[in-house]
Amino acid sequence: MAERLAVDHDELAHFMKLLKKSSSSLKGLRKALSDATVRGLGTDDLDSACESFQEDWKYGTGQIGEQTEELADIIGKSRDSYKEVDKALEEALKNANDGKGGGSK
Repeated sequence: MAERLAVDHDELAHFMKLLKKSSSSLKGLRKALSDATVRGLGTDDLDSACESFQEDWKYGTGQIGEQTEELADIIGKSRDSYKEVDKALEEALKNANDGKGGGSK
């Protein structure tokens, strides 16, 4: 049963790092999109479609970036909570094995 309750703190830290890296990449994409010009690609319709696409992508990547950062923060807080629980369980088991606190009164 204990193996089903196991939490890999290093994997959570790695996942959090990947999420933050993804968010940073999205910020770079947003900057590139805002620096790009869409005028003069072809017809007025094509220019308009490209401009609309650019605006949608800037908005969408911004939303994904924000949510990715929030998820990374949540993962970090969860990892910290799991560490606290692991430490408390370890201490409780140690005390129970030492005969200091395993019985009912």
